[in-house]
Amino acid sequence: MSRHLINLKDLERGAIQELLHLTDRFVEVGQRSIPKVPALRGKTIAMLFFEDSTRTRLSFDLAAKRLSADVLEFPTRSSSLSKGESIRDTVETIQAMGVDGLVIRHSSSGLPREIADRVNDSVAVINAGDGLNAHPTQGLLDAYTLCQHFHTVAGPQASLEGIHVGIIGDVKHSRVARSDVHAYTSLGATVTLVAPKSLQPPNVQDWPVQISEDLDSVLPTFDVVGLLRIQKERMEEGLIQSVDDYVDRYGITEARAAKLRNEVVITHPGPVNRGIELAEAVLEHRDNVLINRQVTNGVPVRMAVLFRLLGSGVEID
Repeated sequence: MSRHLINLKDLERGAIQELLHLTDRFVEVGQRSIPKVPALRGKTIAMLFFEDSTRTRLSFDLAAKRLSADVLEFPTRSSSLSKGESIRDTVETIQAMGVDGLVIRHSSSGLPREIADRVNDSVAVINAGDGLNAHPTQGLLDAYTLCQHFHTVAGPQASLEGIHVGIIGDVKHSRVARSDVHAYTSLGATVTLVAPKSLQPPNVQDWPVQISEDLDSVLPTFDVVGLLRIQKERMEEGLIQSVDDYVDRYGITEARAAKLRNEVVITHPGPVNRGIELAEAVLEHRDNVLINRQVTNGVPVRMAVLFRLLGSGVEID
């Protein structure tokens, strides 16, 4: 595994399995009365979130602190960036302070990789989401959640063989979809993307997936219904006719949910647009909605990534 985590496409199946198996260990840590280990004591991790984030930022922050690392919060809106300093200069300044890791979220695709190419060998860069490109830790936590659900734990040979995952919604603008597809297919799952033509990526024929515009025709074949957030600007851009039309064609309404087999699970990276991607009654009352478990698993997955890249040699136990 590289000293950075920029894109799951950089990882082979074995490296993904290693991270998911390590996550099993940190899930156990999180169940202790004091869910903290000294694995990264003395390490400093800087959080550079140039895009708004709640789940990812808090999850990384908690993961680092549970590993006993020091966390440096970088205030992007009140920093020297507002005075014209470049991101490159900012990163060099933070690096000069002696940080060991940079967790970066930015709207520009490719920026974390550019930074990774410039930092010292002693600094690890972790992509917390870049543009439309990738969100590797989200892909890992989604894959872990499914392994946990279907097999209790991920295990050293984590697998989604025999599982059919449907990814439904705005695939074109989703970095989560890109990372999920690689994580799921690397572990052996079959993936079908369901979206109108206007919300399909231009190169989707090169993805290792099946494609459908008709949700109702493929929904009965899914073991996992993976929903993506639809943003209102897509309607303003003319990519969807209206919210009502989207719900009618692609929303998991109460009527559609009633047709799902009991064992089918529903995932969503959040935040959910209640009543659009997922009916509120389904969200509140269907037992196999795994959204809260995805949030919970975000912490041990990110602990595994931080430990793997920055591990001080202190045993987890």
